[in-house]
Amino acid sequence: MRTVTSLCDNWYFSKTSEIPACLHASWECVTLPHTWNNKDGQDGGNDYWRGTACYAKELNVPTHADDDRVFLEVKGAAMSVCVFLNGKKLAEHRGGYSLFRVDLTDDLADTNLLCITVDNSENDVVYPQKADFTFYGGLYREVSLVTVPAAHFELVKDGSSGLKITPEVFLDEHRAVVRTEAWCTGGDAVRFVTAGQEKTADIKDGYACAEFEIENVHLWDGLDDPYMYACEAVLLENGEEKDTVCSKYGCRTFRIDPEKGFFLNGRSYPLRGVSRHQDRAELGNALTIKEHREDMEMIREIGANTIRLAHYQHAQEFYDLCDEYGMVVWAEIPYITMHMDNGRENTITQMRELITQCYNHPSIVCWGLSNEITASGKVTESLMENHRELNDLCHRMDATRPTVMAHAFMLEQESELIPIADLASYNLYFGWYLGELEQNDSFFDEYHAKYPNRVIGFSEYGADANPQYQDSNPERGDYSETYQCVYHEHILKCIEERPYLWATHVWNMFDFAADGRDEGGKHGVNQKGLVTMDRAVKKDAFYLYKAAWNKKDAFVHLCGRRYVNRCEDKTEVKVYSNQPAVELYVDGALFAKQEGKTVFVFEVPLSGEHVIEARAGECTDTIRVCRAAEQDSSYQFRQKGEVINWFDKESFKDDCFSIKDTLGDLMKHPVAGQIIGRLMDGVHKSRGDVAKEASGNANLQKMMAGMKLESLLKQAGPAVKAEQIVALNEALQKIKKN
Repeated sequence: MRTVTSLCDNWYFSKTSEIPACLHASWECVTLPHTWNNKDGQDGGNDYWRGTACYAKELNVPTHADDDRVFLEVKGAAMSVCVFLNGKKLAEHRGGYSLFRVDLTDDLADTNLLCITVDNSENDVVYPQKADFTFYGGLYREVSLVTVPAAHFELVKDGSSGLKITPEVFLDEHRAVVRTEAWCTGGDAVRFVTAGQEKTADIKDGYACAEFEIENVHLWDGLDDPYMYACEAVLLENGEEKDTVCSKYGCRTFRIDPEKGFFLNGRSYPLRGVSRHQDRAELGNALTIKEHREDMEMIREIGANTIRLAHYQHAQEFYDLCDEYGMVVWAEIPYITMHMDNGRENTITQMRELITQCYNHPSIVCWGLSNEITASGKVTESLMENHRELNDLCHRMDATRPTVMAHAFMLEQESELIPIADLASYNLYFGWYLGELEQNDSFFDEYHAKYPNRVIGFSEYGADANPQYQDSNPERGDYSETYQCVYHEHILKCIEERPYLWATHVWNMFDFAADGRDEGGKHGVNQKGLVTMDRAVKKDAFYLYKAAWNKKDAFVHLCGRRYVNRCEDKTEVKVYSNQPAVELYVDGALFAKQEGKTVFVFEVPLSGEHVIEARAGECTDTIRVCRAAEQDSSYQFRQKGEVINWFDKESFKDDCFSIKDTLGDLMKHPVAGQIIGRLMDGVHKSRGDVAKEASGNANLQKMMAGMKLESLLKQAGPAVKAEQIVALNEALQKIKKN
């Protein structure tokens, strides 16, 4: 019968592509999972190393029958891998996120040296090559030996388990028909057992199948009841049991309506959740089940019911957790940012492996073809054909799930790329990278009005926040925890008012490594997470979503606990709660009571040091604030100066134009348009920014037209002097809007 032996201990590691003839004491001794980028991959400096490294170990093969087969199983090695046994190259695998196996049997000796080279260096063949996250290198998931009889279930093709389960649910009849399929080497029959039933099917050309009917079927019903059935397949040869594989599965139906969104088992089930990257501070992507489960517990805490697992195949342990917890999952391959003509075969391979290895998970409802694939260039015929081939492959391999793409905000809504997949979602960052928060609302309203029969979702949105930074007057680009709250409060309202959004995913649940970043007071980290990368700090925005989505666990949260020293006479105190009423106490005395939903805001006078307590039913939370004589500079990413606060004391005449009008409105006026045109020409000459890109992108031009001129000027930074802004505003204030 089958045995699995862990090979996670006693590896020797070196940053070399050379295959050793024996183990070297000078090499580093490591335990798997392991990545060599666990530190340099998140510090954003020149130390970040991408290249080829070698892992070596003495391979002691457990005692087994003479005709048994011995396979090496690698659950994840990034990005390209070569396997050597006793100096002989046995296999190569391209793709850093999927499982693969290698048959070692015919090359085993009395003593064996197993070497695995792993390469995460730049190339134009293996995805990903350009993206806003760190490309870790290493044997970062478990490695095992799988020993099976000569007759066994398929192990090599696309990392298959050998067992495929397809339930078809008939809701009106409360029953399901479950098709079980198995692929085998040797044997003459397969005995399938599930739901208290047993059927034996003959093997023909290495394939066997059987169907089961389940009456009064128990549904996999998302967060409410993620019930799982189990299926066992036993390979028989002359009546003798040779090999056994097992898999869980769930019976559920879903559909997606372009007007009403997602439906699970016949009922409306709006998908509201987060995206997740598979790394953590100090560990990189070398996670164990402990870290996976901790991540899931925090996602569950906020009440999310969907996860976009970006931007690659995640560990099977995490898909198992999604099944177990009732999460609805978007699974995708790392076909991201930049199309590579030479990478087409790799996208096909990675998609085949993703579907083959993840097919039985009831949590997965769609296959992601690509993410922001037009961000680095135009839509070419090569790119289009690659997507058509991927889309057709998904439908051939899986007739039960739709395909989806996540599009960059600058992709024009009329693009012929969008209709290739069954579903679409957009990554929008209005209110953070550029534009106004309200443009998120108008973008979706316009898209839905133009394409009412298309399914559209919100696949990414977020704002970076360093918990160190706080501000009583937060604004886009200040990296404050305070602004992240303002941003997400607006987006939450935007989502709640648009039930046609089939799924929405916060970018991101956790801060994650992005080696190319150096901003917001941190090196090599994207700080859009609701939780810090070390999982130590749940930012205030975390509790906003908990208040909106978690209906079971009563709580109250006071924002601003890291904002102690405040220099204003009266300060805003914000409370998040899933309870209908909140009482605020200042220094032990009741200050005010509010009834409402999710967000409660109070204005509290400051005179010294105060203890502020929020109560909602039996739930309480407390913070301390102090009246400071001057602004605490440690709370600010950059010291605000005249360029940022041009008109704090300026009065604006509402009947005249000003820098607070949108670029589109100003450009429509013959006089104001000439003034702005001259200004923008000067900005274009001084720096290469988004404004330059707009010249060749109609969609981006339209987006910029909705931005306030003030916002655009702040983005221009030093290219526009403060005195120019003052003079510009004075000129515009002389032009009547009528």
